[in-house]
Amino acid sequence: MKYLHTMIRIQNLDLALDFFIDKLGMKEVRRKEVPEGEFTLVFLAADDNESQLELTYNWNQNEPYSGGDNFGHVAYSVENIYDYCEKLEKKGVTILRPPRDGKMAFIRSPDQISIELLQQGAPLPIQEPWSSMKNQGKW
Repeated sequence: MKYLHTMIRIQNLDLALDFFIDKLGMKEVRRKEVPEGEFTLVFLAADDNESQLELTYNWNQNEPYSGGDNFGHVAYSVENIYDYCEKLEKKGVTILRPPRDGKMAFIRSPDQISIELLQQGAPLPIQEPWSSMKNQGKW
């Protein structure tokens, strides 16, 4: 068996692409428009292209999706969690669980999908302003 992808439903394709591509730095691998089903599938990947995220945009979905507590989060590793979180903040992304421990942070997509960011390798030395930051909202 081989892992293929995780699918999440999104409300606004442009907003989701701005978040995952422009803010997180993922890349679009492929896209499939299905006019007869009135939906678009966009597959995104981080550097390795192995772990893909499928964004499903249903064209006529007007009601917001409700997040179930049965879905936890998607997770990505980053080379320097402090630098990465700083870049996200500069792009307007709220760090809900700051990387106080030099290892882990949480953010949410515009569709409220929880995303865990993990430091590659060993945790970085604890540093300010991250070590003093409080959690915000639900992550």
